[in-house]
Amino acid sequence: MAPQSSIQFLDMALDSNSRFSLSYTDPDQRWLIRKHLLSLLHEFPALKLSFDTFIHNDGTNVNLLYAGGVIRVSSSTPLIPLTVWIHQDYPHLPPIVYISPDSTNLIHPDHPFVDQSGSVMCPYLITWVFPESNLLDLTRNLVKLFAQDHPFFCSSPYISFGHPSMVSKMEALDRLVGSIHYDMKAHQAQFEEDMENLSVAQIEMVERVDVATSILIGLDNERCGLKNRVKEWTEKADVMMNWLKVYNTKVDEMRDGFEGADEVSKMVISRLAKDKAVEDLMYALDKALEEGIVTFEVYIRYVRLLAREQFIHRAELVRLKGSKILSWPY
Repeated sequence: MAPQSSIQFLDMALDSNSRFSLSYTDPDQRWLIRKHLLSLLHEFPALKLSFDTFIHNDGTNVNLLYAGGVIRVSSSTPLIPLTVWIHQDYPHLPPIVYISPDSTNLIHPDHPFVDQSGSVMCPYLITWVFPESNLLDLTRNLVKLFAQDHPFFCSSPYISFGHPSMVSKMEALDRLVGSIHYDMKAHQAQFEEDMENLSVAQIEMVERVDVATSILIGLDNERCGLKNRVKEWTEKADVMMNWLKVYNTKVDEMRDGFEGADEVSKMVISRLAKDKAVEDLMYALDKALEEGIVTFEVYIRYVRLLAREQFIHRAELVRLKGSKILSWPY
């Protein structure tokens, strides 16, 4: 049975007609609220009755009763400070339930049934139907619910439970909703991670496209440059071909001017060329010796060979044209 002080407080509050009177106008409604609250306090004596002004989300102010206190859901978890406001249209509308976190006990993010403000929204409240639903069964359901997923720390994802005949329909619904909630959060986290990875990949692809575009522009510019150079060299080749067509005969005539008029002249020209070639080769050997490319022994050996060859060429020139040919400036 509920404490006598709670009974007296409840009777006085429901019978008050002052300007602070409660927003429950129907006598039958007041009687039902009294009955349900006393049943709740009988099983959960840690809850205490009080009343205050409640402001709805639409700004409406009403004077409502509430049961506030702590409930224990297990011996290994913190107590949960709970406040259950009795709606002005109770029992046709469900109570309004809040959990009051403090600096040491904060509601963990993404809880399936409690938001960061402490507002509780569970399947029992969502599926509230009078007369099947009532305050006592709601609080019992919250104890089971928070034992499975405590609001002050992140529990493990909902584990599978036993045979359906071993749990109530509401408990099965609670666990199903919790499992779906955590699955959705996991998929959402994976989706956000995938989107972040895709965003990074998109940025990389854009950078690669920019690099590829720059390379293509460079290749196109190079192609245009090569095309212009081919055109330029083609024009120069055409000019050269035209010049050869015009002057080819004259070049042949100039080439003929350096040929000997007879066999003796041809032999003289050949001997002079060979003598000059020997002179150039001996000059090259001198340079190689100065730079240390060849040794002195190699230098002497080849100079002797070249001197013998040059003597033969010059002796032939003297025989053909006389000694004066050696003084020609060639």
